[in-house]
Amino acid sequence: MIGVVPGLKAGATLSETLRMVAQTFRIGGIESAEADARLLVGHAMHLDRTQLLVESNGLLEAREVEAVSALAARRLRHEPVARILGTKEFWSLQLAISDAVLVPRPDTETVVETALDFIGRGGLRMEPLRILDIGTGSGALLLALLTELPNARGTATDISAAALDIARGNAERLGLASRCTFVECNIADGVAGPFDLIVSNPPYIAHSDIATLEPEVRDYDPGIALDGGKDGLDYYRAIARDARRLLADGGRLIVELGAGQEPAVRTLLTEAGMTVDAPLNDLAGIARVLGAAFGPENRAKSAP
Repeated sequence: MIGVVPGLKAGATLSETLRMVAQTFRIGGIESAEADARLLVGHAMHLDRTQLLVESNGLLEAREVEAVSALAARRLRHEPVARILGTKEFWSLQLAISDAVLVPRPDTETVVETALDFIGRGGLRMEPLRILDIGTGSGALLLALLTELPNARGTATDISAAALDIARGNAERLGLASRCTFVECNIADGVAGPFDLIVSNPPYIAHSDIATLEPEVRDYDPGIALDGGKDGLDYYRAIARDARRLLADGGRLIVELGAGQEPAVRTLLTEAGMTVDAPLNDLAGIARVLGAAFGPENRAKSAP
């Protein structure tokens, strides 16, 4: 790995190492160069952010240079930092990830916010709610909700047994396993219901668009978790078909959307007989989440 980070060698200080790694990342087209350098150097050196500052004049040994260079080489191949570290924070939870699951993204927290808004307005936070997370991946959505809803129980489905292993492990580490059930199936084929809340971040990339994605996604996220079929809507169609069977009276479905998909998904849910709320936007102003329910009696005022 010598030469991956030009100028880096034994005897360099931590501050010099951070500077050289960040510069190498910038030249390599890594947008978050400084933040990524800090995370990866800290990981290689077993130091947190505060320790990196306190020990900034510390000198690297040859084996530490090798460790830093190995991680830098992976990032220069556009492997996401979360995959290199094996963990990702979501809703203030530290979740383990693997190549079997998507890296949880901040935009997906909008699904959690929307669900909690629905629950809060209904005065349901302490109720024994039944939650279904379709296509759970790392378990991010379900586990975030269970941490906020102390009496709720959840079922998580995924077509990937390897993904369910990751989700199950995360539930165990967070002390939530006793309130979770994990089911290997397509969409919700193996689940009976009914559920008070259904959430999902389904695969929604049109098949032909996958090749155009940024390399961090295209080359490292599992294709099965990205590919939404010819138009990106296959999983929304399946969820819409199953919604009446799965939702309890007064229950709510909340789904994440791909950019530009709000009108098409709204139509699918409306044609399934659901009343659909106004979309919630993510921080970039993109319509990211739709909530829907059956019958006018279930209509909830949209969040601003």
